[in-house]
Amino acid sequence: MPTRRFVFGWMICVATVLTSLTGSAPADEPARITHSFLVTGGETFIVDGEGKTTWSYPKSTRDGWVLPNGNILLTLSRANDGGSVVEVTREGKVVFEFKGTQSEVNTAQALENGNIMLTEAGDKPRLLEVSRDGKIAVEVPLQAQTKDHHLQTRMARKLANGDYLVPQLLDKVVREYQPDGKIVWEVATPNWPFTAIRLDNGNTLINCTIGNLTIEVDKQGETVWKISNDDFPSKPFDDACGGQRLPNGNTVITAYHASSGKTKLFEVTRDKQIVWTYTDQRKAGIHHFQILDTNGKPTEGRPLR
Repeated sequence: MPTRRFVFGWMICVATVLTSLTGSAPADEPARITHSFLVTGGETFIVDGEGKTTWSYPKSTRDGWVLPNGNILLTLSRANDGGSVVEVTREGKVVFEFKGTQSEVNTAQALENGNIMLTEAGDKPRLLEVSRDGKIAVEVPLQAQTKDHHLQTRMARKLANGDYLVPQLLDKVVREYQPDGKIVWEVATPNWPFTAIRLDNGNTLINCTIGNLTIEVDKQGETVWKISNDDFPSKPFDDACGGQRLPNGNTVITAYHASSGKTKLFEVTRDKQIVWTYTDQRKAGIHHFQILDTNGKPTEGRPLR
């Protein structure tokens, strides 16, 4: 029996030495998380998992997607032309453009039918589907206040059922519109809603900008999950604009007002543990983003953002 104890102890010692030599982390130590992602905002760029910039675009943007073909769909910030939506190659060549006709364009989404969906803010707020040759295929008038064009809508998305989910900031409401303009679902929000994401279980994840708050509501509009600065000593919320629900159930949130050296993105688990953050030295904040991979593995499925 003493011999067996000695052998077993010797095996533990050898395993410990091997672990030290190979640099493997203890089993109870969480694995390091990395993400590559697209950033839209005052600066537009892609960074890899180590934080190195691998692509950039010389204009400020509001929304954006890396498309399956590798091109980038971007909503350009308003200048003197009411904003626009462009698709550009990695070399910066514009292969699609639709110029806004009102105050600003605030979102864009490439659809499975080949159209580009966008929203226009102005005296006649509307959601459009535009064909690749620039023709308006669908026009949905939006029931939004008109006293402040900039605070009408943000990250509208077309849903799998063909409807459109539209966050309306100053109205403090998220609405689901049918293509004929009929409102079939809505939920009041405690502050300006910026991102509204319809999840696979039918719930809706909502970021409230200057409210520094993220909520998840069910089909009846009841809040089933909520996080804010009250949950974290580090107070990471600083204008919760863009958000994305990852396949593992974690949520990534941007702190748009964060300046250089501050936490600009953070990933939080369902039980409210922050497991990843991103900081850079750029003065510009991150308006919205798209997580492209985790630890080098591309994000699976339809991006929930």
